[in-house]
Amino acid sequence: MTWYDKAMYDAERPVGSFWEDDAAPLAASVDLGPLTHDIECDVAIIGGGYTGLSAAYHLARDANIDVCVLEAGSLGWGASGRNGGFCTLPPMGLSFAQLISRYGIDEARRFISSQVEAVELVAAIARDENIDIQPQGQGTLHVAHAPDRFGQLKEEAAFLGDSFGLSVSLLSRGEMAETHYDSTEQFGALLNHTGFGLQPLRFVRGLATAAARAGARLHGRSEVLRWDRTGAGHRLMTASGSLRARRIILATNGFTRPLHDANLSNRLIPVLSNIIVTRPMNPDELVAQNWRTDYPCSNTRNLLFYYRMLPDHRFLFGARGDLTGRPEDGAKMRAAMERRLGEVFPHWKDIPTTHYWRGFVCMTARLTPAIGQMPDDASVYFGLAYHGDGVAAAPWAGWTLAKLVSGQISLGDLPAPFRGMPPRIPLPSLRRWYLRAALGLYHLRDR
Repeated sequence: MTWYDKAMYDAERPVGSFWEDDAAPLAASVDLGPLTHDIECDVAIIGGGYTGLSAAYHLARDANIDVCVLEAGSLGWGASGRNGGFCTLPPMGLSFAQLISRYGIDEARRFISSQVEAVELVAAIARDENIDIQPQGQGTLHVAHAPDRFGQLKEEAAFLGDSFGLSVSLLSRGEMAETHYDSTEQFGALLNHTGFGLQPLRFVRGLATAAARAGARLHGRSEVLRWDRTGAGHRLMTASGSLRARRIILATNGFTRPLHDANLSNRLIPVLSNIIVTRPMNPDELVAQNWRTDYPCSNTRNLLFYYRMLPDHRFLFGARGDLTGRPEDGAKMRAAMERRLGEVFPHWKDIPTTHYWRGFVCMTARLTPAIGQMPDDASVYFGLAYHGDGVAAAPWAGWTLAKLVSGQISLGDLPAPFRGMPPRIPLPSLRRWYLRAALGLYHLRDR
């Protein structure tokens, strides 16, 4: 059972992203294609995105554990291959004050420190495995979209710098216009020197190649249609084969459904995020908006815009929105985003877009990610819900899951915001109405 249109779950449906046009396809020796026979392994991973592939890579390379990945679409078909390419932190929906209030300063520091480590992990994997991720920028910009939001950035800078020890800089509107860009919704910014932009599909396919080279078996287009728990472990059945395993890692994120685990799926909130990309801009068009930065940017709206200039001078512009997933509503969302891009960057209002796509951001009621083991079956592990910042957090979660499965660490070694099952959503069938109410409130607050 799903509450978005079935088109959002159709693994045969092209994503339509710019990344697909830019990234080289996977070799047949990496993505082995549909599982066509009955096999066994020690650890089976459901989900072939950053989390699942990172877990497979580290289990096979570091622990010499026999691991197999099953992915419903092609490897990286989900959020990992279609996001905006923001390798940033932190993966949460809490403010920094809320994080500290809920978990205490020590656990908050451990959480933030782990995600600095996550950003560094992505860079290290790309370097060590020779993955051309097209890195851009040495930091990220959080931009005040209105004059009264600059105070919010001052508070954020104090937390990041004083409480968590990160290197940050505050930039006035004039400084931003001189060194980065100007627009109708630019009133200063916070530069966090941790983070960068990348080509997400290149990274996920490079990670898959590295995992296969380490010995993991990877099967795309192998949707799990049935999951039986047996005395000897688990049996996962696809349309044309089956996989027996002693242990399972569930890495399905926003695509988690009751088939995978009803108790877990009722604790998750998938939210649609949308992206448009323009044709390449010429130098005069860049000058018109004073654009001179390759830093990934997001603004202070509750329904944030996120945007960056790609290496070939295409402009990527993303936003949350749409509660149905229907193709016709996607077309309306694209038109609305093209209009808003022109309002925020008026000199670019007539520049056509060439690509539009969307996918799920996964959230929890506690507004932090979840890593752990099922309370009723310790042989089933999970890692998911990165709140829109999974490019760094998900590979780190996969690495952490590999250490949990191989016995190198225990769940208690994780920062508290990650630990265990998130709370159940009250009356989960009403999640769309919760989101509708939240979107309406955010629209009011963003005015």
